[in-house]
Amino acid sequence: MKIYVLADNHASTKCKAEWGLSLFIESSKKILFDFGASDLFLQNAEKLKLNVNDADYFVLSHGHWDHGNGLAYLSDKKLVCHPEVFLKRYSGSRYIGLPFSYDKAQENFELITSTIPVKIDENITYLGEIPRITEFEGKNSVFKKEDGSVDNIRDDSALAITTEQGLVIITGCAHAGICNTIEYAKTISGVQKVYAVMGGFHLQGQDEVTSKTIEYLKGQKIQKIMPSHCTEFPALAEFYLKLGSSPYKAGQIIEL
Repeated sequence: MKIYVLADNHASTKCKAEWGLSLFIESSKKILFDFGASDLFLQNAEKLKLNVNDADYFVLSHGHWDHGNGLAYLSDKKLVCHPEVFLKRYSGSRYIGLPFSYDKAQENFELITSTIPVKIDENITYLGEIPRITEFEGKNSVFKKEDGSVDNIRDDSALAITTEQGLVIITGCAHAGICNTIEYAKTISGVQKVYAVMGGFHLQGQDEVTSKTIEYLKGQKIQKIMPSHCTEFPALAEFYLKLGSSPYKAGQIIEL
């Protein structure tokens, strides 16, 4: 399996960075997972000599601008996502949702919306809505919906890919909690061995949530742990010190 990092907060010498995430996954199917905050993912793909329209599926992890704005530059593919990705949502007074509606997405894509898991093929599953079972993850949110109610980002999802080495789990921001995401991926796939986890982990720093997450990950004996994007620098430092994990960068090609 190859994963091309088309957009991330961290830059390489070859590609530029932005606050956002986009990954091109070459496995039993080709998947463009998230689309960044602009057309930067397309610019970086060109530098990597990659055509994103070769993807069999587009998958959107959740309905935030830094993962979905790039969809404005795409069309005519199967797009898998949770139905609530199209909610209007805010951080304070700042709009952080997608720049288009459900109807517009339906015009531009073959839309597949689901709250339950979607089998992309025998080895790849979009997880749908992730149950929040841990006592320390996914409980609180500073985000608001258009009506002023709390937005817990129920649409947050991930991909689970079964390989010979074990599960590979790819997250967008893990608003549902990375431990919750891993547990659900194991339940849905029936595979208990997790080989790799990568993506945004939405951890802030040296706090209880980060500490408990690292403790959980140690117990899973995962060989490759790659936090990036919305994982803040203090948390990245903890992951490096405790697990030897480093963030990936835009332009990097990861082979698993």
